[in-house]
Amino acid sequence: MPWNRRRRETTISEACYLLVVLITACVLAVSCIAILSQAVRNAPNRSWVENANAVVVGGSYVVVLVVSLAYCVKRRVAVRRRMQRIGRVYRIIGKSDTRQPIHEHILQEHARSCLVAYDSQPKEGYQDGWGGPKSKYPGVQYRSALLSTILTIDTLAHSLIPRHPPLRPHDRMLHHFRYIIPLLPKDEDGLTALHYYDSAIQLARHSSREPTEKEYEAGKEAADAIARMLEECRLEGDEASVSELNGSLPN
Repeated sequence: MPWNRRRRETTISEACYLLVVLITACVLAVSCIAILSQAVRNAPNRSWVENANAVVVGGSYVVVLVVSLAYCVKRRVAVRRRMQRIGRVYRIIGKSDTRQPIHEHILQEHARSCLVAYDSQPKEGYQDGWGGPKSKYPGVQYRSALLSTILTIDTLAHSLIPRHPPLRPHDRMLHHFRYIIPLLPKDEDGLTALHYYDSAIQLARHSSREPTEKEYEAGKEAADAIARMLEECRLEGDEASVSELNGSLPN
């Protein structure tokens, strides 16, 4: 993940920085000890007492240490102050917040970005199994759209027939919705909308190629016809139940 990668890179960077600091400190300490020992050996009395060279060397390293720490602290404080000046609440920059040339430049860049984004949108592209930008179904994936209608029709069938069998993944539509076939009208070939819907679903499930727009339209029309018929039957059943309830109430 990008977040884990960024965190790992930050950890490695901090470890490398700490390693460099430790190496630098060790080198400075070794050089300080070596120079101090050299100053002691070159002194007439070969001692730390009344040894001006040792005092100068030690003082120089102390000054370097103090200046380095002061610079690091100053840098840290400056960074913290700059970070605190950054507003944490999102605020829209208005025209009065910037100078006129900068404001005009921002507007020009924004307009240019919008034009580039608009011009980059696909206009004549075509991909198998998808509705083209200028088709009746832009951005629709035919296979998934057809398969998504199964759950809708199954829900309507269960609302009409409470004991309708549960949906199983590999059942054919003719078998699963066999109890609603008598409710559907037949065409001149003796076929119902469920037969056409079953063919479209089988194609969407098992075909190696993507469905075409005509095949999607045929399956969608069949699904809409089935859903419409089930909804009408459900409404008729509700009206009949209300009529029976009103007839059973005492006057």
